[in-house]
Amino acid sequence: MSAVIHTLWERDDRGLMILPANVPLDAVAVQSELTRYLPPTWSPVIEKDIDGSHSLPLRIDRENPMLGRYSACRRVARTLYLGSAPMQDAANKGLDDRQVKFGCVQPGETSGTFGDALRKLADQATYLYVNEGRYWYSTQPSVNRMAEERAERFHPEDVTEEIRRRLLEEAKQRGDFSKVHPCPASYNEVVDEPEAKLVILGPDSPHSAKDTDSPARQLAAEILNRGSAGRNCGNMLVFLAADKSRFADLDKAVRLYLAWKSIESEKVSLDLTPFQANQVDQKKTSSDQAVKGRIPETYVWLLVPGQKRPESGQAFPNVEWQDIRLQGQEALAERASKKLKNEELLITSMAGTRLHLEITQIPLWRSPGSHVGVKQLVDDFAKYLYLPRVKNAQVILDAIQDGVARLTWKQDTFAYADSYDAAAGRYRGLEAGCRPNVQLNSESIVVKPEVAAEQMEKEAAAKASISTGMGGVSTATADGLAGSGIGVTGSPASGAGVPQTASVKPPGLKRFHGSATLNATRISRDVDAIATSVVQHLAGLLDAKVKITLEIEAELPSGAPEHVVRTVTENCRTLKFDSQGFEEA
Repeated sequence: MSAVIHTLWERDDRGLMILPANVPLDAVAVQSELTRYLPPTWSPVIEKDIDGSHSLPLRIDRENPMLGRYSACRRVARTLYLGSAPMQDAANKGLDDRQVKFGCVQPGETSGTFGDALRKLADQATYLYVNEGRYWYSTQPSVNRMAEERAERFHPEDVTEEIRRRLLEEAKQRGDFSKVHPCPASYNEVVDEPEAKLVILGPDSPHSAKDTDSPARQLAAEILNRGSAGRNCGNMLVFLAADKSRFADLDKAVRLYLAWKSIESEKVSLDLTPFQANQVDQKKTSSDQAVKGRIPETYVWLLVPGQKRPESGQAFPNVEWQDIRLQGQEALAERASKKLKNEELLITSMAGTRLHLEITQIPLWRSPGSHVGVKQLVDDFAKYLYLPRVKNAQVILDAIQDGVARLTWKQDTFAYADSYDAAAGRYRGLEAGCRPNVQLNSESIVVKPEVAAEQMEKEAAAKASISTGMGGVSTATADGLAGSGIGVTGSPASGAGVPQTASVKPPGLKRFHGSATLNATRISRDVDAIATSVVQHLAGLLDAKVKITLEIEAELPSGAPEHVVRTVTENCRTLKFDSQGFEEA
């Protein structure tokens, strides 16, 4: 104690008490007194992990100003040494964190500072052991040192391969993307399809803020352009890259994980004690979690290609890249798609009015300027970077269906047709104001509202000028339902079945019965035609009672899958549809 007091007096120590943390182990006189009754192997331990001009605690204090202000790591190390070195053979080794703080904290100081110092020492010290919340020094290096040495020896390619493996696991969660491509080796690995895709660039292609020539930006441009061949679906791609400044932390975390993993695989050959084997298991688990946390902290840059709308007669503008920084700990694709949706850079659903606006602004109408093919429209949105980026073709199909079904289609949206007869200058299967069954093929088209309205008005006027003798039913119905079995019944004297003009009211016709075979792929169209041309005329008569029955008969040569049987049966029950159910052949 005289040596301790003398050294503290010489150093003008201002501590209110002489605690274990205040014992100056770097002083030769003090150190010799405290090691003379211990094995000589303690001297290098003190110099490396406890106190001295080149010791680990002193280095940590210098690197962390909050700890260095109190010499926290050095004081914790001194306390642990005095509390554990003389008791190497004790059944209950070491000190718990409460005892460590009790041996360090002077009045007026915060104990949490020393808790932080204790954790940093436990992670980095070579001779410090930890088990079940108790800490002690030993003359034998801990497995920590073995892990650190192995971590430094791993080749960069080993680290890169481990990151690639983890990104491949990340790709299983796609968020709102149709596909996720992790670490493509070349642009050929990114398929050219009309589906929104996230390309996660490899760890060897990082990005920095406002760096227009970063490795990530270069690789993204190469993939977008498909080398020099060009890409048909470039507007379907966005890219995710690692932050260059944060990659060093990820690299360190991965190296430690690989080190602990290798030690675990060699537990038997290394002849580890049960305590050391348990420590290895704990360290491997904690390092694995550290890597999982570092990946979303490192992969934070979304690189989104875009273009300004081209002016009439001008060439396409150059690609403009938008850098978006991500935050959060969600899966990479989920976090990216959420951000893109919030910024309207990825659209998963579109109203028909929005689609009409996009078609008209460019414009996307094709020759003769009155319509555009559905497939062409899907291809346009997949290719051109100045158009909104949609999740897939179904977004466009749903938008077409929504637009055609609107009652205000003449003012706000468009019509839909099965095909265009160029020779006759007429649209086949033209529909508007109802919900069509939109098909994605080379024939189906979206029609300008004024053009569609003009054709509909002409055809309606032509059909209205022709009358039929089918009980006052117009030829529009007769043409649409030829051979459907619709007829009018009455007494024989009524002259039923004899052609009548539209202005003559047949006497005694009091019942009407009709049936029609509907096209399963055009149900909405056929039902709408019957309702408009037949049902509304009958239902409008005084005291009329109209009953409509829908009968379904399906032949299934290949059999019905279990999920279809379950869905149809449950839906029939919900809709109170009188069904005999499925039958065996």
